Amino acid sequence: MSIRPRPWAVLFCATLGLAPLAAHAEAPLSAIDWLSSSVATPAAKPALKEPGVTGVGSAMPQRVIVSRLDGPSPDAAGVLASRVTGLPRNLWGLGETEQIAALISTRRDDALPSLQRVMMTLMLAQANAPADADGRGILLMARIDKLLDMGALDEANALIAATGKMTPQVFRRYFDISMLTGHEDDACAHLHKSPDLAPTYPARIFCLARSGDWTGAALTLRMAQALGYVEASDDALLSRFLDPDLYEGEPPLTPPAPVTPLAWRMLEAIGESLPTIHLPIAFAHAELREAAGWKAKLDAAERLGRASVLSPNRLIGIYSERLPAASGGVWDRVEAVQRFDTALKAADPGAVALALPNAWEMMVEAGLEAPFAELFAERLMRLPLMDDAKTLAFEIALLSSQYEAAALEYTPANTQEAFLIGIARGSLQGVTPPDNLSRAIAPAFLRAAPPADLLALLEEQRLGEAILHAVDRIERGLHGDLRGVTEGLALFRHVGLEDLARRTALELILLERRG
Repeated sequence: MSIRPRPWAVLFCATLGLAPLAAHAEAPLSAIDWLSSSVATPAAKPALKEPGVTGVGSAMPQRVIVSRLDGPSPDAAGVLASRVTGLPRNLWGLGETEQIAALISTRRDDALPSLQRVMMTLMLAQANAPADADGRGILLMARIDKLLDMGALDEANALIAATGKMTPQVFRRYFDISMLTGHEDDACAHLHKSPDLAPTYPARIFCLARSGDWTGAALTLRMAQALGYVEASDDALLSRFLDPDLYEGEPPLTPPAPVTPLAWRMLEAIGESLPTIHLPIAFAHAELREAAGWKAKLDAAERLGRASVLSPNRLIGIYSERLPAASGGVWDRVEAVQRFDTALKAADPGAVALALPNAWEMMVEAGLEAPFAELFAERLMRLPLMDDAKTLAFEIALLSSQYEAAALEYTPANTQEAFLIGIARGSLQGVTPPDNLSRAIAPAFLRAAPPADLLALLEEQRLGEAILHAVDRIERGLHGDLRGVTEGLALFRHVGLEDLARRTALELILLERRG
């Protein structure tokens, strides 16, 4: 049964209170290209420009900062207070909002957990808005989108909650997070009680159906068809979503490009669910819901664990849900970790020494060394391990928050271990770097002087930008430019981010993530 438009559909539009413009939502500027068009968003207003001054020797300075004085800026919203982050409220200083937003939006590797953590901290920090913030929330949206790009949906949701105001642009992110985390009914309820948010037709139809009003959803689709406000691909998906039995035996739909969270949820509802492994990492959260199978949940948990956006406790909890159902791949990792965890809980040094090497090898293959270390290092350090098991436990502890305690209790057996201990203790005086990477790390711990361009940012109190540039330089070092490693680590130490500098240096050596 195809749903045909009716002559009265135009009148029905007024009854629903929908404006035709709602179907043609303006997508806000975003680094995220997979957002659902859930609400109509007004086109961004052009920035006001100062009138030019003509003639030789212009009276205008090269850099003019214009700021709003009529209330708090949305760009100042944050989750983590300065006492938690150790970062000042004046994090962005004299920086320019659009430049900061562009720097945040830069695509980066997720190779080093420590750099992921500092990115997360910067995005969530409570900080004054840049001096030129104009109330449009450009920096806020860049921060939310960076968290979405990282797959940090819980953190993005927390930042959205901290804004205190659900603008259309913010709601689009909240709506999609809800789609991917199993809270779609909450998003629909918010949409229903917020008349200032103009839902697009797909979002309205989905929410009507979720509330049980299938007749209203069908009528809304007919009206949208009559007015020409529904794309052919949306029409096909919405029609199947409302009555999938009518399309039984027909070939599956061609997935939209890009796949949005709303489209993914509707495809799942009609039995044409798409695997998330090839979708942006944020979609992996959809596989953590109770409805997902264990294999899909394991794959998603490992993917999120590699990106440092899933807690180690939750990862091991998913590993421990049941006994492995098969062998090979993720099943071998589950078995190895379960066997090791059992030995560790029994506090049996011999059993741990037998199980640890295989479990660690499996974690290395999966890129999950950091969450494994964070979860198990402290308990490993309590055991009287010997020989190779002791050495391995030491290296694992260096990848955890217990790195300094591990270094204080360990006697190095070679130059490499001595260098690692020096980093963990924050002093490399008299320690010989064993290789090229170590020789790039050492100067930052001997002469912590950042390069002139980063110092210039600090002079303008643009600490946030300086940290972002330091992250980029260290990642550049992962791909061969080792000078970037020296400069980035030196900046961290110069501004008092000592823990970050040490953990980054240890990860550079132990994780071997170089491209």
